[in-house]
Amino acid sequence: MRRTLFLTIGKREVRVPNKDPNYAVKIEQAIAKKYGKDTVVNPKSLWDNEKEQQYVAGLKETYVRETLEDHDKVEVEGVFIPRKLVKEESKRSCPVCKTYSFKSNDDVYMTKFECCEECYIQWVEGREERWKTGWRPNK
Repeated sequence: MRRTLFLTIGKREVRVPNKDPNYAVKIEQAIAKKYGKDTVVNPKSLWDNEKEQQYVAGLKETYVRETLEDHDKVEVEGVFIPRKLVKEESKRSCPVCKTYSFKSNDDVYMTKFECCEECYIQWVEGREERWKTGWRPNK
């Protein structure tokens, strides 16, 4: 019984003749001719001890950096946040309702009215002058 072999190239299947033992070599040469010799080079042939040492050093550096970042976290109202994301001058907690927020809308209201968006809607909207004079809701 004669078997027909097929080689998948991209999305196409190409029939491989059984008789030609050098078919793979011809395909490789055609690919090298069309796309350049670098496309058919075995990656292991370009790897040496110096590259291996650089790779391992990079892995160690990444591991050390990640483990240090894990230990460099600050607890802000029950949530651990990397220290580099917390700015001492930034106000992320609403002084009225005491909630912590990452919303960009809250930044606008915190700057202008010293409260989050929800507190603005509930307490400030329509009473801006009263709010600016110092009125705050009873706790």
